[in-house]
Amino acid sequence: MKTIAFFNNKGGVGKTSLVYHLAWMFRDLGHSVLAIDLDPQSNLTSIFLEESEIEKLWPEGKHPETILGAVAPLIESLGDIEQPRPIRIAPELFIIAGDLGLSTFEDRLSDAWGKCLDDKPPIAGDGFRVVTAFHRIMKFAAEQCGSELVLIDVGPNIGAMNRAALVAADFVVIPLGADLFSLQGLRNLGPTLRDWRQGWKTRRKGKVPAGLPLPSGQMQPLGYVLLNPSVRENRPVKSYLKWANRIPETYAKEVLGGIPKARVAEDDDNQLAMLKHFKSLMPMAQDARKPMFHLRAADGAIGGHSAAVQDCRTQFNRLADRILAGI
Repeated sequence: MKTIAFFNNKGGVGKTSLVYHLAWMFRDLGHSVLAIDLDPQSNLTSIFLEESEIEKLWPEGKHPETILGAVAPLIESLGDIEQPRPIRIAPELFIIAGDLGLSTFEDRLSDAWGKCLDDKPPIAGDGFRVVTAFHRIMKFAAEQCGSELVLIDVGPNIGAMNRAALVAADFVVIPLGADLFSLQGLRNLGPTLRDWRQGWKTRRKGKVPAGLPLPSGQMQPLGYVLLNPSVRENRPVKSYLKWANRIPETYAKEVLGGIPKARVAEDDDNQLAMLKHFKSLMPMAQDARKPMFHLRAADGAIGGHSAAVQDCRTQFNRLADRILAGI
């Protein structure tokens, strides 16, 4: 099992749509995929599932079939995680549904991080069980579904929830827009990842309960994806390139802690892809409840739209191959 988190503390760049489309593309390429929605806003769940399906998952009272149900005993300090219940979307594609109530786990996760360093085994043990909850849920669910790839969607923040999600990640892909806010996000994100990685490395030496599976906390950056460029005649316009060309240096320095090897975005080996917005396809895909590269003539993808579908498939196929090569 390989776990990949898609993380940026700057929201609104199209991260969740990226996770959704890559989940389908990896599946199309012959891999078994488990997606897990760890964003309390549950946007990934709302893309994968019909509203009527989500309504059944979120009844009044307990939600046993969502991520909240899996961690509820820990939130209530009544036990350990419940067996996760992945939902089958298609052959070899599953999701652990998100839940708006997951935000109630934040304080428990924050407190548990410090507990892992306690000298008293019962206190440290509680901390480790809480901090590793997401990792163990993914592990159990992936074994249940036979999934080799786990894609993690998280919210745009650097709180305790995302720290636990990233501790469970082997690799990290950073979705970006080409703007000042994404640059500043990189400056925050790089030191944060290093701090979390080192913090978990220190905690792993503590009083871990016997038999408790621990994540590596590797959080290896695979690269960044530039989303939604302004394009004219298949080339990004100057206003977009102004910011895009500042990303290679910022990424190399802040995320990798190294010296940049490229001066412009198109020459940067750390750039996994520059994905178009495909504005005309997105409404069709939402109506058809399928990824943009699965659209057919019956969905309205005719003429120029048909060519855009093929272009979309080519771009996501290339991106998926880059990520697979990286892991």
